[in-house]
Amino acid sequence: MKAITIVANDKVGLLADISYILAKAKINIQSVTVDVMGDKAIVTLGLSDIVNGKSVLENAGYKIEEMNEGISIQNAQTLSKDDNYTILSLIVDKPKRALVLLKENLIGTES
Repeated sequence: MKAITIVANDKVGLLADISYILAKAKINIQSVTVDVMGDKAIVTLGLSDIVNGKSVLENAGYKIEEMNEGISIQNAQTLSKDDNYTILSLIVDKPKRALVLLKENLIGTES
């Protein structure tokens, strides 16, 4: 499943707004992961129609984050965070490529 990631200011009703926009366009949310880092919300969505979902969300003013290396983050979970570090668990569509890109920042991997 392809996914898109939105980074937006965290606010009450953010997920409801995103859901409403997609529902109006008849795009189904197949999976959703939300993490909050400081004042930012990171929303990763698996959608029934990625191309149109991206378009309607961008037209509504949301910024869709894309990795330059063509890696899609399918799931991201915050495991721990403090003032200096955040530890994430990632599931990506191209794990070997992600390992190469993130190798200096990894504390452990699982194939």
